Amino acid sequence: MSGERTTASDPYFPDHGDARYRVHRYELALDYRPGPNRLAGTARLSAIAGRAPLTEFHLDLSGFKVGRILVDGRAPHYAHRGGKLRVRPAKPLPAGAAFTVEVHYAGNPKPVRSPWGGLGWEELTDGALVASQPVGAPSWFPCNDRPADKASYQISVNTPSAYTVVAGGRLLTRTTKASTTTWVYEQSAPTSSYLVGLAIGMHQTVLLGDPGLGGVPQSAHVPAHLLPRFSRDFARQPAMMQLFEELFGPYPFGEYAVVVADEELDVPVEAQGLSLFGTNHVDGARGSERLVAHELAHQWFGNSVTIADWRHIWLNEGLAKYAEWLWSERSGGRAAQELAAAAHRMLAAQPQDLKLADPGRKLMFDDRLYERGGLAVHAVRCALGDDAFFRMLRDWATVHRHGVVTTAGFTAHVARYADVPVDELLTAWLYQPSLPPLPSSHRSPSIPERPAYPPSNGGAAGRGRASA
Repeated sequence: MSGERTTASDPYFPDHGDARYRVHRYELALDYRPGPNRLAGTARLSAIAGRAPLTEFHLDLSGFKVGRILVDGRAPHYAHRGGKLRVRPAKPLPAGAAFTVEVHYAGNPKPVRSPWGGLGWEELTDGALVASQPVGAPSWFPCNDRPADKASYQISVNTPSAYTVVAGGRLLTRTTKASTTTWVYEQSAPTSSYLVGLAIGMHQTVLLGDPGLGGVPQSAHVPAHLLPRFSRDFARQPAMMQLFEELFGPYPFGEYAVVVADEELDVPVEAQGLSLFGTNHVDGARGSERLVAHELAHQWFGNSVTIADWRHIWLNEGLAKYAEWLWSERSGGRAAQELAAAAHRMLAAQPQDLKLADPGRKLMFDDRLYERGGLAVHAVRCALGDDAFFRMLRDWATVHRHGVVTTAGFTAHVARYADVPVDELLTAWLYQPSLPPLPSSHRSPSIPERPAYPPSNGGAAGRGRASA
């Protein structure tokens, strides 16, 4: 095998992904047995070579046994070690050429090790779930694991019939033979590998609200014993969807599902068209309602509008944090200015060593990134005024729908809506570690005096990490 190093596709995770090609479709056929935690899979990738001929390319895949690989139907040379599947086709692939890769693999899936613990496939007491942010996708399928490489997915999972299988996207078929059922989901929207979600468990399926004509179908998959509490905690998610479509533009996917695992999770985690919560996020008192808003907002900011690499993670988390504040404000809870003041007080008491636009791998999930990200968005709102701010926000989500973005792109976008220069403001919030003064505005707000939605009791700014 060649000793050529993979083109560094992400400064925080240079060993993940290969920028020499891109994948435009994955077709995964999986067979999973929960008892022994045994996964056998066939992955078919449709890809396109980059600007140079490919004498070899790399896929990310952790600890499985690889049975067979085909590139355009022919067996290549390959080596699999250290989470990398290095493939050398029988003959080089021309620049710009379309090609297919088929990988047959099997084993006992387990999380990928990371500074934040295990990521990706997690075996539960009875079932499994996948929460891959940022580099856990190779724990269950071979992929080009970098956020900018977005593809469509078809996922087929065969498992014992007692289990419900939930994946992001539209359920195409559910076929039962003997004691097993095969579930086939299609996610046609471009999706980053870390955002491919999956949950296998004993769930009751319920619908949230009535989407009506042109509405977004919203489903929930919940352990039966949690349904009474869940029905209160998530009762206002349809109203959140209505508000966020008003503020951010049309929901970017065909449907939205939430799964509650029958175990506690450190934080909820978003996937494309899907969010995962734990039993600890369901208390029957809407105690985690801000997290319900946070995960839903990620469907626009993070999932549809995806960061080019992990340096820009504040664009995901800052905008999702600010969506929490907007929901609180619009539902009769605390106003965004009040929540911003609480976040500013918290940050003022913390070390001033976080550069928001490039926090470094060590701090990319620091609580302060979420709060300061929300404050940076609030500072933009105060500088632009509500009318221009909400036009800016909606246009950002609409223009870059299903695309890839950077911080520089965001600052250039904001500047187009400003009637005064905002360069110094953005530089202070995004690139300087010291905390700027609390932003405030004397412009007339456009928020209605009477709340558009029933009052919320979940608007407090939390000190802990809000969510993934």
